Amino acid sequence: MTPKPQTGGHGSSSGNRPRGHAITMEPSDSSPSKRWSSWHDRLHRQLLSQPTLLPDDARLLLAVSGGQDSMALLALLRDLKRLHNWELLVWHGDHGWHDNSAVIATELKQWCEIQQQPITLSRAGCGSATKGSPTSEATAREWRYGELQHLAFEQKWDVVTGHTASDRSETLLLNLARGCDLAGLSSLRSMRPLDQHQPDGPQLRRPLLGFSRQETLAICQELALPIWLDPSNADKAFDRNRIRLEVLPVLEELHPGCSQRIANFAERVSSTWDTQQELTELVLASLLNREGDMNRRELNQLSPASRRQLLNCWLHQQSVSRLNSALLQHIIEQTGLQAAPGSIDLAGNLKLIWNKEWIVIETK
Repeated sequence: MTPKPQTGGHGSSSGNRPRGHAITMEPSDSSPSKRWSSWHDRLHRQLLSQPTLLPDDARLLLAVSGGQDSMALLALLRDLKRLHNWELLVWHGDHGWHDNSAVIATELKQWCEIQQQPITLSRAGCGSATKGSPTSEATAREWRYGELQHLAFEQKWDVVTGHTASDRSETLLLNLARGCDLAGLSSLRSMRPLDQHQPDGPQLRRPLLGFSRQETLAICQELALPIWLDPSNADKAFDRNRIRLEVLPVLEELHPGCSQRIANFAERVSSTWDTQQELTELVLASLLNREGDMNRRELNQLSPASRRQLLNCWLHQQSVSRLNSALLQHIIEQTGLQAAPGSIDLAGNLKLIWNKEWIVIETK
């Protein structure tokens, strides 16, 4: 199937447009200096109440796939730009997952040029951080964020994505099914460092978490925006697509509005997690020596729940990746006072080692 851009306007169709041609918005009141809707007002009020989410005068790198969420994001921020003095640059990543992904990239670029919106493209396998086309959701995400990080750190941009409350619900369900702790339930923060090891560097910002996927479609329809449909979004070989296409519709049928309630729950968990993290870091500091090793005896004087929280925090500080609930429980059991000294290999070429007194992270 050839992906064609579809205008969001009611009753409109792009079926007769030649492939490779950009689609412009409806001419009436389409200028960013004039256009205003209830969607603009809603996001504007949110930004006024959360001034650190998208600060005035910021340089914003918008990750735009061409789908409804990212196109709604692009349109709203372009229209609000005059009120906040942002500098906007669109970034589009071509994963190369299907034969027409290059067509989508070309048509989106042409549309942005007609709108006088600066855009930059990245193609997997063409001098990218990951050679060849990504083969899974995980490698695709790694490639996207690798490209975005390179641009953001090199040119001092903050990255903005069109993640919605619907994405947040899907992520929470996926993390819950895979096995996670409280951190995994506080999915898709509205703002976080782009590189967790450089908290003062470029930020990742998600201003549309208060909007649903149904609402971003309504925005595209009302503002007559083009939408490029990616056939990989319907591929049930990807876990997230099965959650989106099979699981959430059943939950919505049983309990209408559950997607938004799940997303709201993730936001509440995020606040709880932040508070818990602050207290955990205070206690953790008292358990570590100058080299950052953890006192095994003192750790095991605490309750199992406290040990779990402290070990989780410490391991993340030590850059341990792919730490799931089962692995964390295994570490807790192996480092208990009754267990013998030993070691566990971890992701990232790291090794966890413990003796009678200390628990240490070393590079293999």
